Amino acid sequence: MSLPDGFRIVRRDVSFAPQLANLFEHYLHDMAEWFQFDTGPDGAYRYPVHGCWQDDGVVYVPYAGNIPIGFAAVAWLAAEDQAECRDMKEFFVVRRHRHGGVADALAGHVWDRHPGPWVVRVYRGNRPALPFWRRAVAAHSSGAFSETEQQSNDKSWSYFSFVSDPVNRETTPSS
Repeated sequence: MSLPDGFRIVRRDVSFAPQLANLFEHYLHDMAEWFQFDTGPDGAYRYPVHGCWQDDGVVYVPYAGNIPIGFAAVAWLAAEDQAECRDMKEFFVVRRHRHGGVADALAGHVWDRHPGPWVVRVYRGNRPALPFWRRAVAAHSSGAFSETEQQSNDKSWSYFSFVSDPVNRETTPSS
């Protein structure tokens, strides 16, 4: 899926950490509904964003004009019960830009740039996210994916597994 006009996706390095920390405030605010965590004493949500770049981690940021409106953090997942694969570790688009194609384009952009096996883990209590990921993964993989339910820390998760093969796929503009 291509990005709407006026949008672009940029791969960012660790110098983007302060802006990413700001975006994570919005992400964690949304996630607090499902994971029942609170802000710190200063009223802020904190996340160690530098970890997004560790162990070959990669961060992509969609922009509306010059304004960053989300992120996708990609990492390697090496679980005991499955082969090493790419993991959509964290993914977020600010509310104003949801439902306009940005999230689909961001996910496809990331998958096209990292061919091979993937897993996307979605907390099943995050009901708005499940249909998005089912649709996005199905579209990108032409329906060749599996969804399994797994338990972690007393929470139920959907694991979407597929292989990204960007050959003959349309890619989104980037810089």
